Amino acid sequence: MKATETIRIRLNGKERDLEVGHTVTTLLESLELHPGMVVVELNRDILVRERYAEVPVSDGDSLELVHFVGGG
Repeated sequence: MKATETIRIRLNGKERDLEVGHTVTTLLESLELHPGMVVVELNRDILVRERYAEVPVSDGDSLELVHFVGGG
């Protein structure tokens, strides 16, 4: 049995282990968040939504996710 390789990231201020190979899009999907409803800050830079699928999540990254909630 092969162990899954993981990395450590900081997600909204909390340390979290994550499998190697994620992009911002796949991370959002694993968290059940719709990419169109989330603003992502990666290492203090706000990402362009259209690039989420191209941006890898790496060991030591710090991500802040802000999602929009509709209401009245």
